[in-house]
Amino acid sequence: MSIWRWAEWITPVPEQHRVTLGEGNTPLVRSRSIGPSIGLDNLWLKLEAGNPAGSFQDRVGAAAISAMKAENQGRCVATSSGNTGSAVAAYCAAAGLECEIAVVETAPMGKLRQMMAYGANVYRIRGFGLDPDVSSRAFEVLMARGEAPDARLQVSSYIYSVPGMTGVETISFELAEQAEQQFSRPIDHVFCPSGGGGLCVAVCRGFGRLVSEGRLTSSPAIECVQPEGNDTMASALSSTDGIARPIDCTTRISGLQVPNINDGHLVVQELRPTGGRGHLVTEEAVWNVQPRLASEEGIFSEPAGATALAGCLEAVAGQHVDRNATVVCLVTGSGFKDEASIDLMLEGTDCQTLELDEL
Repeated sequence: MSIWRWAEWITPVPEQHRVTLGEGNTPLVRSRSIGPSIGLDNLWLKLEAGNPAGSFQDRVGAAAISAMKAENQGRCVATSSGNTGSAVAAYCAAAGLECEIAVVETAPMGKLRQMMAYGANVYRIRGFGLDPDVSSRAFEVLMARGEAPDARLQVSSYIYSVPGMTGVETISFELAEQAEQQFSRPIDHVFCPSGGGGLCVAVCRGFGRLVSEGRLTSSPAIECVQPEGNDTMASALSSTDGIARPIDCTTRISGLQVPNINDGHLVVQELRPTGGRGHLVTEEAVWNVQPRLASEEGIFSEPAGATALAGCLEAVAGQHVDRNATVVCLVTGSGFKDEASIDLMLEGTDCQTLELDEL
Protein backbone atom coordinates (compact mmCIF):
# COMPACT_ATOMS: atom_id res chain seq x y z
CA MET A 1 0.00 0.00 0.00
CA SER A 2 1.26 3.49 -0.87
CA ILE A 3 0.01 6.74 -2.38
CA TRP A 4 0.26 5.03 -5.78
CA ARG A 5 -3.04 3.29 -5.17
CA TRP A 6 -4.39 6.74 -6.11
CA ALA A 7 -2.16 6.84 -9.23
CA GLU A 8 -4.98 7.96 -11.52
CA TRP A 9 -5.26 11.20 -9.51
CA ILE A 10 -1.53 11.90 -9.11
CA THR A 11 0.62 13.47 -11.84
CA PRO A 12 0.98 10.54 -14.30
CA VAL A 13 4.14 8.44 -13.88
CA PRO A 14 4.66 5.09 -15.67
CA GLU A 15 4.54 2.25 -13.16
CA GLN A 16 8.17 1.24 -13.74
CA HIS A 17 9.35 4.69 -12.62
CA ARG A 18 7.25 4.95 -9.46
CA VAL A 19 9.31 5.18 -6.29
CA THR A 20 7.71 4.17 -3.01
CA LEU A 21 8.76 3.51 0.56
CA GLY A 22 5.23 2.61 1.62
CA GLU A 23 4.16 6.20 2.26
CA GLY A 24 0.58 7.23 2.93
CA ASN A 25 -2.29 5.29 4.52
CA THR A 26 -1.48 6.93 7.85
CA PRO A 27 -3.71 6.37 10.91
CA LEU A 28 -6.71 8.50 11.76
CA VAL A 29 -7.30 8.21 15.50
CA ARG A 30 -9.98 9.67 17.74
CA SER A 31 -8.86 12.04 20.48
CA ARG A 32 -9.25 10.27 23.81
CA SER A 33 -8.60 13.25 26.07
CA ILE A 34 -8.03 16.65 24.52
CA GLY A 35 -11.21 16.73 22.44
CA PRO A 36 -13.53 15.48 25.19
CA SER A 37 -11.94 17.94 27.66
CA ILE A 38 -13.46 20.84 25.65
CA GLY A 39 -16.68 19.06 24.68
CA LEU A 40 -15.44 18.21 21.17
CA ASP A 41 -16.22 14.50 21.12
CA ASN A 42 -15.62 14.04 17.40
CA LEU A 43 -12.04 15.26 17.21
CA TRP A 44 -9.80 13.08 15.05
CA LEU A 45 -6.04 13.24 14.53
CA LYS A 46 -4.37 12.25 11.24
CA LEU A 47 -0.91 10.92 12.15
CA GLU A 48 1.38 11.86 9.29
CA ALA A 49 4.47 11.05 11.37
CA GLY A 50 3.69 7.46 10.37
CA ASN A 51 5.24 8.08 6.95
CA PRO A 52 8.67 6.49 6.25
CA ALA A 53 10.76 9.64 6.80
CA GLY A 54 8.44 10.93 9.50
CA SER A 55 6.18 13.57 7.93
CA PHE A 56 3.48 14.30 5.36
CA GLN A 57 6.22 15.52 3.02
CA ASP A 58 7.00 11.92 2.11
CA ARG A 59 3.97 12.17 -0.15
CA VAL A 60 5.76 15.03 -1.93
CA GLY A 61 8.95 12.99 -2.12
CA ALA A 62 7.29 9.94 -3.62
CA ALA A 63 5.41 11.84 -6.33
CA ALA A 64 8.11 14.40 -7.16
CA ILE A 65 11.08 12.04 -7.33
CA SER A 66 9.07 9.51 -9.35
CA ALA A 67 8.26 12.24 -11.89
CA MET A 68 11.97 13.15 -12.07
CA LYS A 69 12.94 9.52 -12.63
CA ALA A 70 10.37 9.23 -15.42
CA GLU A 71 11.89 12.30 -17.11
CA ASN A 72 15.44 10.93 -16.70
CA GLN A 73 16.50 13.78 -14.41
CA GLY A 74 19.24 12.62 -12.06
CA ARG A 75 19.82 15.59 -9.75
CA CYS A 76 17.33 17.01 -7.27
CA VAL A 77 17.83 20.58 -6.04
CA ALA A 78 15.59 21.28 -3.06
CA THR A 79 14.91 23.94 -0.49
CA SER A 80 13.38 23.17 2.85
CA SER A 81 12.62 24.26 6.37
CA GLY A 82 13.20 20.64 7.33
CA ASN A 83 10.68 17.96 6.43
CA THR A 84 10.67 18.46 2.65
CA GLY A 85 14.44 18.04 2.67
CA SER A 86 14.23 14.82 4.69
CA ALA A 87 11.58 13.46 2.35
CA VAL A 88 13.28 14.21 -0.98
CA ALA A 89 16.63 13.01 0.42
CA ALA A 90 15.04 9.68 1.36
CA TYR A 91 13.35 9.20 -2.00
CA CYS A 92 16.43 10.31 -3.94
CA ALA A 93 18.40 7.66 -2.03
CA ALA A 94 15.79 5.05 -2.95
CA ALA A 95 15.79 6.15 -6.61
CA GLY A 96 19.57 6.54 -6.94
CA LEU A 97 19.39 10.29 -7.64
CA GLU A 98 21.77 13.00 -6.45
CA CYS A 99 20.28 15.40 -3.91
CA GLU A 100 21.31 18.95 -2.96
CA ILE A 101 19.32 20.74 -0.25
CA ALA A 102 19.42 24.38 0.87
CA VAL A 103 17.78 24.72 4.26
CA VAL A 104 16.55 27.66 6.29
CA GLU A 105 19.00 29.08 8.81
CA THR A 106 17.06 27.80 11.82
CA ALA A 107 16.35 24.25 10.63
CA PRO A 108 16.59 21.79 13.57
CA MET A 109 19.72 19.69 13.68
CA GLY A 110 17.65 16.50 13.88
CA LYS A 111 16.25 17.18 10.43
CA LEU A 112 19.67 18.11 9.02
CA ARG A 113 21.19 14.89 10.32
CA GLN A 114 18.39 12.91 8.77
CA MET A 115 18.97 14.52 5.36
CA MET A 116 22.72 13.92 5.57
CA ALA A 117 22.18 10.31 6.64
CA TYR A 118 20.35 9.74 3.36
CA GLY A 119 23.44 11.02 1.52
CA ALA A 120 22.23 14.50 0.55
CA ASN A 121 24.54 17.49 0.18
CA VAL A 122 23.01 19.88 2.75
CA TYR A 123 23.82 23.52 3.52
CA ARG A 124 22.20 26.34 5.51
CA ILE A 125 21.76 29.85 4.07
CA ARG A 126 22.07 32.72 6.53
CA GLY A 127 18.80 34.69 6.76
CA PHE A 128 16.88 32.13 4.67
CA GLY A 129 13.45 31.52 6.20
CA LEU A 130 13.64 34.71 8.26
CA ASP A 131 14.23 37.61 5.86
CA PRO A 132 11.85 37.73 2.85
CA ASP A 133 14.45 39.46 0.65
CA VAL A 134 17.13 36.87 1.38
CA SER A 135 14.58 34.10 0.93
CA SER A 136 13.43 35.49 -2.45
CA ARG A 137 17.01 35.77 -3.71
CA ALA A 138 17.78 32.27 -2.47
CA PHE A 139 14.83 30.94 -4.45
CA GLU A 140 16.08 32.72 -7.58
CA VAL A 141 19.52 31.12 -7.26
CA LEU A 142 18.06 27.69 -6.58
CA MET A 143 15.60 27.99 -9.46
CA ALA A 144 18.51 28.67 -11.80
CA ARG A 145 20.33 25.59 -10.46
CA GLY A 146 17.21 23.53 -10.97
CA GLU A 147 16.90 24.56 -14.62
CA ALA A 148 19.88 22.48 -15.70
CA PRO A 149 18.84 19.73 -18.16
CA ASP A 150 19.52 16.94 -15.66
CA ALA A 151 18.04 18.72 -12.62
CA ARG A 152 14.74 19.79 -11.10
CA LEU A 153 13.96 22.15 -8.23
CA GLN A 154 11.73 20.58 -5.60
CA VAL A 155 9.84 22.78 -3.13
CA SER A 156 6.68 21.84 -1.26
CA SER A 157 4.60 24.35 -3.21
CA TYR A 158 2.33 24.36 -6.24
CA ILE A 159 4.20 27.27 -7.79
CA TYR A 160 7.36 25.17 -7.86
CA SER A 161 6.40 21.48 -7.89
CA VAL A 162 2.94 20.50 -9.06
CA PRO A 163 3.85 16.78 -9.38
CA GLY A 164 4.99 16.61 -5.77
CA MET A 165 1.94 18.44 -4.46
CA THR A 166 -0.48 16.10 -6.21
CA GLY A 167 1.00 13.45 -3.92
CA VAL A 168 -0.15 15.48 -0.90
CA GLU A 169 -3.71 15.56 -2.23
CA THR A 170 -3.91 11.87 -1.32
CA ILE A 171 -4.36 12.96 2.33
CA SER A 172 -7.89 14.03 1.40
CA PHE A 173 -8.62 10.79 -0.44
CA GLU A 174 -7.55 8.82 2.62
CA LEU A 175 -9.56 11.01 5.00
CA ALA A 176 -12.74 10.55 2.99
CA GLU A 177 -12.21 6.80 2.92
CA GLN A 178 -11.37 6.63 6.64
CA ALA A 179 -14.37 8.78 7.57
CA GLU A 180 -16.68 6.38 5.76
CA GLN A 181 -15.07 3.34 7.39
CA GLN A 182 -14.58 4.67 10.93
CA PHE A 183 -17.46 6.98 11.73
CA SER A 184 -19.87 7.09 8.78
CA ARG A 185 -20.43 10.83 8.90
CA PRO A 186 -18.94 13.68 6.87
CA ILE A 187 -15.95 15.64 8.10
CA ASP A 188 -16.93 19.23 8.86
CA HIS A 189 -13.49 20.83 9.34
CA VAL A 190 -9.89 19.92 8.52
CA PHE A 191 -7.26 21.99 10.34
CA CYS A 192 -3.90 22.30 8.58
CA PRO A 193 -0.69 23.95 9.79
CA SER A 194 0.69 26.37 7.25
CA GLY A 195 4.11 27.74 6.38
CA GLY A 196 4.02 28.34 2.63
CA GLY A 197 0.42 27.19 2.20
CA GLY A 198 0.95 24.15 -0.02
CA LEU A 199 -0.56 21.66 2.42
CA CYS A 200 -3.75 23.72 2.78
CA VAL A 201 -4.14 23.96 -0.99
CA ALA A 202 -3.45 20.25 -1.49
CA VAL A 203 -6.06 19.19 1.08
CA CYS A 204 -8.54 21.63 -0.47
CA ARG A 205 -7.90 20.37 -4.00
CA GLY A 206 -8.06 16.75 -2.90
CA PHE A 207 -11.53 17.19 -1.45
CA GLY A 208 -12.51 19.28 -4.46
CA ARG A 209 -11.54 16.38 -6.69
CA LEU A 210 -13.71 14.01 -4.68
CA VAL A 211 -16.67 16.39 -5.02
CA SER A 212 -16.17 16.80 -8.77
CA GLU A 213 -15.97 13.00 -9.19
CA GLY A 214 -19.21 12.57 -7.27
CA ARG A 215 -17.52 10.75 -4.36
CA LEU A 216 -18.61 13.48 -1.90
CA THR A 217 -21.47 15.96 -1.97
CA SER A 218 -19.43 18.78 -0.41
CA SER A 219 -16.00 19.61 0.94
CA PRO A 220 -15.23 20.15 4.61
CA ALA A 221 -14.09 23.61 5.63
CA ILE A 222 -10.31 23.69 5.22
CA GLU A 223 -8.81 25.71 8.07
CA CYS A 224 -5.39 27.39 7.77
CA VAL A 225 -3.39 27.73 11.02
CA GLN A 226 -0.23 29.84 11.24
CA PRO A 227 1.95 30.96 14.14
CA GLU A 228 1.60 34.66 14.85
CA GLY A 229 5.21 35.27 13.81
CA ASN A 230 4.55 34.06 10.26
CA ASP A 231 1.21 35.60 9.32
CA THR A 232 1.56 35.61 5.55
CA MET A 233 -1.94 34.35 4.75
CA ALA A 234 -4.05 33.56 7.85
CA SER A 235 -5.17 37.16 8.34
CA ALA A 236 -5.68 37.55 4.59
CA LEU A 237 -8.36 34.86 4.70
CA SER A 238 -10.53 37.07 6.90
CA SER A 239 -9.53 40.46 5.48
CA THR A 240 -11.54 42.35 2.88
CA ASP A 241 -8.69 42.60 0.36
CA GLY A 242 -7.69 38.92 0.77
CA ILE A 243 -4.09 39.57 -0.16
CA ALA A 244 -1.31 37.34 1.18
CA ARG A 245 1.83 39.30 2.04
CA PRO A 246 5.51 38.49 2.72
CA ILE A 247 6.73 39.36 6.21
CA ASP A 248 9.81 39.33 8.40
CA CYS A 249 9.38 35.93 10.01
CA THR A 250 9.85 35.85 13.80
CA THR A 251 8.29 32.53 14.75
CA ARG A 252 10.43 29.84 16.34
CA ILE A 253 8.11 27.06 15.20
CA SER A 254 10.41 25.07 12.92
CA GLY A 255 8.85 23.93 9.68
CA LEU A 256 6.54 26.95 9.48
CA GLN A 257 9.21 29.59 8.91
CA VAL A 258 8.28 30.72 5.40
CA PRO A 259 8.27 34.53 5.14
CA ASN A 260 7.39 34.54 1.44
CA ILE A 261 3.94 34.12 -0.06
CA ASN A 262 4.59 30.88 -2.01
CA ASP A 263 1.07 29.40 -2.29
CA GLY A 264 -0.53 32.07 -0.09
CA HIS A 265 -2.67 33.56 -2.84
CA LEU A 266 -3.97 30.10 -3.72
CA VAL A 267 -4.82 29.49 -0.06
CA VAL A 268 -7.02 32.59 0.04
CA GLN A 269 -8.68 31.84 -3.31
CA GLU A 270 -9.38 28.16 -2.69
CA LEU A 271 -10.07 27.88 1.05
CA ARG A 272 -12.64 30.67 1.24
CA PRO A 273 -15.25 28.79 -0.85
CA THR A 274 -15.01 25.82 1.55
CA GLY A 275 -15.94 28.07 4.48
CA GLY A 276 -12.44 27.78 5.91
CA ARG A 277 -10.87 30.54 7.99
CA GLY A 278 -7.38 31.70 8.89
CA HIS A 279 -6.26 31.12 12.47
CA LEU A 280 -3.26 32.62 14.26
CA VAL A 281 -1.79 30.95 17.33
CA THR A 282 0.95 31.96 19.73
CA GLU A 283 4.10 29.92 20.13
CA GLU A 284 3.06 29.35 23.75
CA ALA A 285 -0.21 27.78 22.58
CA VAL A 286 1.72 25.40 20.30
CA TRP A 287 4.22 24.50 23.03
CA ASN A 288 1.32 23.81 25.37
CA VAL A 289 -0.39 21.47 22.92
CA GLN A 290 2.76 19.54 21.94
CA PRO A 291 3.33 17.94 25.39
CA ARG A 292 -0.42 17.39 25.80
CA LEU A 293 -0.44 15.34 22.61
CA ALA A 294 2.32 13.19 24.06
CA SER A 295 1.08 12.80 27.64
CA GLU A 296 -2.68 12.68 26.98
CA GLU A 297 -2.94 11.08 23.53
CA GLY A 298 0.31 9.11 23.19
CA ILE A 299 1.23 11.11 20.07
CA PHE A 300 4.80 12.42 19.80
CA SER A 301 4.66 15.44 17.50
CA GLU A 302 7.02 18.20 16.48
CA PRO A 303 5.77 21.78 17.14
CA ALA A 304 4.58 22.28 13.55
CA GLY A 305 2.56 19.09 13.90
CA ALA A 306 0.86 20.45 17.03
CA THR A 307 -0.03 23.77 15.41
CA ALA A 308 -3.24 22.61 13.72
CA LEU A 309 -4.61 21.32 17.00
CA ALA A 310 -3.65 24.56 18.76
CA GLY A 311 -5.68 26.44 16.15
CA CYS A 312 -8.60 24.05 16.52
CA LEU A 313 -8.74 24.50 20.29
CA GLU A 314 -8.81 28.27 19.94
CA ALA A 315 -11.46 28.08 17.21
CA VAL A 316 -13.69 26.02 19.48
CA ALA A 317 -13.10 28.41 22.38
CA GLY A 318 -13.98 31.34 20.08
CA GLN A 319 -17.17 29.54 18.94
CA HIS A 320 -15.98 29.37 15.33
CA VAL A 321 -16.38 25.58 15.42
CA ASP A 322 -19.48 23.88 16.79
CA ARG A 323 -18.75 21.32 19.49
CA ASN A 324 -20.95 18.79 17.69
CA ALA A 325 -18.84 19.05 14.54
CA THR A 326 -16.56 16.31 13.22
CA VAL A 327 -13.07 17.80 13.10
CA VAL A 328 -9.76 16.46 11.79
CA CYS A 329 -6.41 17.98 12.75
CA LEU A 330 -3.33 17.06 10.73
CA VAL A 331 -0.39 16.07 12.94
CA THR A 332 2.21 16.56 10.26
CA GLY A 333 5.55 15.37 11.68
CA SER A 334 7.36 13.41 14.36
CA GLY A 335 8.68 14.88 17.60
CA PHE A 336 12.03 13.19 16.98
CA LYS A 337 12.73 15.75 14.26
CA ASP A 338 13.06 18.74 16.60
CA GLU A 339 15.42 18.08 19.52
CA ALA A 340 15.18 21.62 20.88
CA SER A 341 11.43 21.29 21.32
CA ILE A 342 11.93 18.05 23.22
CA ASP A 343 14.33 19.86 25.57
CA LEU A 344 11.71 22.56 26.10
CA MET A 345 8.97 19.99 26.67
CA LEU A 346 11.03 18.15 29.29
CA GLU A 347 12.59 21.20 30.94
CA GLY A 348 13.08 20.52 34.66
CA THR A 349 12.74 16.76 34.33
CA ASP A 350 15.47 14.14 34.28
CA CYS A 351 15.90 10.41 34.09
CA GLN A 352 17.23 9.05 37.36
CA THR A 353 19.90 6.39 37.59
CA LEU A 354 19.20 3.98 40.45
CA GLU A 355 21.08 1.17 42.05
CA LEU A 356 19.31 -2.15 41.71
CA ASP A 357 18.69 -2.37 45.47
CA GLU A 358 16.92 1.03 45.38
CA LEU A 359 14.00 -0.39 43.43
